[in-house]
Amino acid sequence: MAAPAAATVRDANRYRPPAVTGLVDLLDRQVRERPYARALVVGGERVHLSYRALATLADDVASRLIRTGLRRGDAVGLICANTAEFVVALLGAARAGLVVAPLDPALPGSQLSARLEALGARAVLLGPAATGVPLPVPAWPLRVDASRAGTAAVVLEPDILATPQVRGAAGELSGGDALVLFTAGTTDRAKMVPLTHANVAASIQTICATYELGPGDATVAVMPFFHGHGLFAALLASLASGGCVLLPERGRFSAGTFWDDMRAAAATWFTAVPTIHEILLDRSEREYPGPQAPPLKFVRSCSAPLNSATQRALERTFGAPLLSAYGMTESTHQATSEPLPQRGALKQGSVGRATGVEVRVVDRSGRPCPAGVEGEVWVHGPTVARGYLADRDGTSYTFVDGWLHTGDLGTLDEDGYLSLTGRIKNLINRGGEKISPEYVEDILAGCPGVAEAAVFAVPDAMYGHRVGAAVVVREGESIGTEEILQYCRDHLAAFEVPDRLELVAALPHTAKGGLDRKGVQARYGSAPYAP
Repeated sequence: MAAPAAATVRDANRYRPPAVTGLVDLLDRQVRERPYARALVVGGERVHLSYRALATLADDVASRLIRTGLRRGDAVGLICANTAEFVVALLGAARAGLVVAPLDPALPGSQLSARLEALGARAVLLGPAATGVPLPVPAWPLRVDASRAGTAAVVLEPDILATPQVRGAAGELSGGDALVLFTAGTTDRAKMVPLTHANVAASIQTICATYELGPGDATVAVMPFFHGHGLFAALLASLASGGCVLLPERGRFSAGTFWDDMRAAAATWFTAVPTIHEILLDRSEREYPGPQAPPLKFVRSCSAPLNSATQRALERTFGAPLLSAYGMTESTHQATSEPLPQRGALKQGSVGRATGVEVRVVDRSGRPCPAGVEGEVWVHGPTVARGYLADRDGTSYTFVDGWLHTGDLGTLDEDGYLSLTGRIKNLINRGGEKISPEYVEDILAGCPGVAEAAVFAVPDAMYGHRVGAAVVVREGESIGTEEILQYCRDHLAAFEVPDRLELVAALPHTAKGGLDRKGVQARYGSAPYAP
């Protein structure tokens, strides 16, 4: 009789891929099988919302939105931090058949207005902190009232809409679309990426399969939900797999409360950009709770290169493997990832193997490069978007015969592991020598005492450009510029060593937490080189 019992245990613990077709049925399995399991832990009061309660709130929002006259395939904006209101609004709008465009609440009103007008949104849903912003479309405040007693209700009073003529890019959307995400960039450069429910489902299923996420997993929402990293990897993959997501107080990451949040969620993993990993590492000596910290299955890093020295230090400190991943908005977030240790080798410096897609590295003629040879990274598969909205030229350049031309440079090894070496548009041309700022930054980050570095082009009359670097030194360290430059001379080719190196207190970052290269260039790289 022992064998059947053992088989039963194995079946119960076996990974079960989420059976979702998009945002509409994201919660359905959990509502059927585990209705009272916690889906969200909300804010500083740690209020629990079950899957049944979350689905009920989303259905309430859906019915109210349908009564406004909004039709399937219409676009609505969503301006909200990482709060219960974001989750309820997103799922409610999806259940109403609408296409949701999450927007960064920190953008100035002029940029929010420009993006809503470019999209052709019919209305916008506002979280509690976003009210009062003048916008060009009807704006409907939404609030979720939840109590420790388990009761929850939606406060939302949308207006009845007349049927307007469709303007903006929304005319290119249909009922099969789920989301429109804006790429990083200023208003005049940010692109609108339409993602179908099929794209969303493929992304969620891939992320869950890569990390074998299930009902026993929980995480803390570190990354903002208006970008793919936080939206797909932390929120949607967790809910689809039956896990739990803690939404921090005020819906924003706080290093000071992070470990308390992790314990409150009984978190098994988290995902963040390298900048946040660096912050947690720098504060770990006085804030990491050690044995009182929840045991982690893994830690994930994505959205920017993570240097090997930081990866090793994080693994030593947190006692868990750090898995690097790679993705883009245009690939519905994840395209590659290092596998769980029991599923494959961890190769520091790589961003892992393809997950649910095909990845190629090609030369300038589009021919696949041999193993170890640098070229442009191309991605093909069910998560790749169909193109950009209202941007025919950008679409034809970036999306060719179903392949996403990422603009990233990298190499594939014999085992299919991808290593990124830079962005084509970021390369510094120093007298004909092409230099990857990302590579030089990785070397600088390995210098003892260096917390962060940014490398940029410096205009030069002789070489066209020289290499500049802005370096942040770790708190309490006294390393100087000459010591850093000597480290560079020992680890870089002569033409890669920075010609200008400046020690700075902090570097500019994007809303996602990645290095703001335009800000760095404007601040440190505008003045011509002077010996």
